[in-house]
Amino acid sequence: MENFEEYDDPILYDKENDPYTADIPFLLKWAAKTEGTIIDVACGTGRATIPLAKNGHKLIGVDVHNGMLAEAKRKTDKLNLPIEWIEQDCSELNLNVKSNLIYTVGNSFQHFLTNEAQDALLNSVNKHLNVDGIFIFGTRFPSTEELLQPSTEEYWKTYIDEESQHKVDVYTISHYDSLNQVQHYTTIRKFLNDAEEIVDEKKTNISLRYVFPKEMERLLERHGFEIVHLYKNWNEEPITNDSYEMVYVCKKYRKCRRKNV
Repeated sequence: MENFEEYDDPILYDKENDPYTADIPFLLKWAAKTEGTIIDVACGTGRATIPLAKNGHKLIGVDVHNGMLAEAKRKTDKLNLPIEWIEQDCSELNLNVKSNLIYTVGNSFQHFLTNEAQDALLNSVNKHLNVDGIFIFGTRFPSTEELLQPSTEEYWKTYIDEESQHKVDVYTISHYDSLNQVQHYTTIRKFLNDAEEIVDEKKTNISLRYVFPKEMERLLERHGFEIVHLYKNWNEEPITNDSYEMVYVCKKYRKCRRKNV
């Protein structure tokens, strides 16, 4: 839980992330081919879970962060959707159900910072997938531009807070640890008033693991997954050297050989 500062304010998280919907049509396409319960791993506040449930699919949303999950439950409390929200560590899932489709979006794969954590996640997913079941996830592409970002405060983006209609300027500071393939980010949000004066400032820290394509290929194979598709984005465009993300569609072809792989 020490790497979860970005998620300690679920309302702010939704304000900044709910507008992103690029992955939803992709997930709906695969969900339409799926029978049975779909599992959303690291579901957060349900950004991707809820749209699939609204399209008639039965889902389990799993997250370890109590606050994010509480907000997901609040948002769906009166919607009568076929979603079961479960608080569990995604690397130690124990759901008593097998699925034909498991996914994790929002670059959640990058929160597993060590080899052991990645192994545990993939083993956990494998255990809950039927043979020939599909595992979908996205992660940032480890390009030079992505990894070698300035270590000084740099402007990232501006958005409008829906409630106050005021601007929020967002800046980042980053440092890449090459030995561990981990990028350490500080995100700085500067809240402005009508006169565009800074009236509040919030800093959060997060660390993200980067995995190179060939490394990921071997990692997935080791855990019983065959890569069916690898895209540069959710629009199914082929991966290229100038990509910003990697979208994986994997099929489980065997159980993990042993518990610790």
